Amino acid sequence: MRARSGVHPLLVASKNADVGFEEGMRLLRAGASALDAVVAVVRQVEDNPKDHTVGYGGLPNLRGEVELDAMVMDGATLKAGAVAALKGFRNPILIARQVMETLPHVLLAGEGAAQFAREMGFEEEELLTEEARAIWKRRLEADAGELPPGVARYYRHMARFARALAKDPEAAAEEYGTDVTGTVVVIAQDQQGRLAVATSTSGWAWKYPGRVGDTPIPGAGGYADNRYGAAACTGRGEMAVRAVTARSVVLYMKMGLPLWNAAREAVLDLYALEDEFASGVTLYAVDAHGNHVGFSNREGRTYIFQTPHMASPEERPCVFVGPDGQWQFGP
Repeated sequence: MRARSGVHPLLVASKNADVGFEEGMRLLRAGASALDAVVAVVRQVEDNPKDHTVGYGGLPNLRGEVELDAMVMDGATLKAGAVAALKGFRNPILIARQVMETLPHVLLAGEGAAQFAREMGFEEEELLTEEARAIWKRRLEADAGELPPGVARYYRHMARFARALAKDPEAAAEEYGTDVTGTVVVIAQDQQGRLAVATSTSGWAWKYPGRVGDTPIPGAGGYADNRYGAAACTGRGEMAVRAVTARSVVLYMKMGLPLWNAAREAVLDLYALEDEFASGVTLYAVDAHGNHVGFSNREGRTYIFQTPHMASPEERPCVFVGPDGQWQFGP
């Protein structure tokens, strides 16, 4: 396939993907596909025990179990593969790709996803690190005096914690010394102009067992279509699921809106949701021409990007969109 005129390889991602950009850009410079690049970047993040929002070292659910979600989508074919609520395997992005390439399905969950991983030869391991366990335990001990037996005992705690996150996620991150709701998302465009997106997360810390957010759902947490563009989301996944945020960005571009306008409309859609736990959602988007943006309904968000001519990724402010539709670029 010939390279598309005027298109240069590109990586756009959430800030925590920076640990994988060197490998991802190496692949793009060598002519690899966008799909190979996004998977390579996300795998590096999943292997990073210092990142408690993804893969090995991710923060666990209420039971102390690390459950992982991931998705990959190829903008050339609109094929996607995903896994959700997966336990015991550190690289769900690799398993998600196997789902896409070997099964007639898009999404596998829970024990079915784990069985498939075993059949594909992936090795099982304990994902809960001592550091992540200590963070998890500290939160539960704070409410120990009022918690009856059973998982459902945490409902009031979980609701209170969710409201606190919605009000001030930075305060929660400061209290526990780490982001407790993060996700990694990566969009790539290769030398042929092909687009791909990959996402991965351990989900909300202390989530109810089996909770699945937007990350493994094509159209919600990520979407790619070579003809128009690609988008991916971080933040409160329930909101992105209900608004189908990633697909909305691409659909607005299909309808003729420029990238900035399409992203703005997708953020405005979030404000229409009635949600007592409403919180920040940040979207990252690229159009078919290689233009890129980050948009959010939360102030102070940033994203990173890199082209082959850059020695390292650059961090850029996201555009903040208020409920009245007014936008602000940067702090």
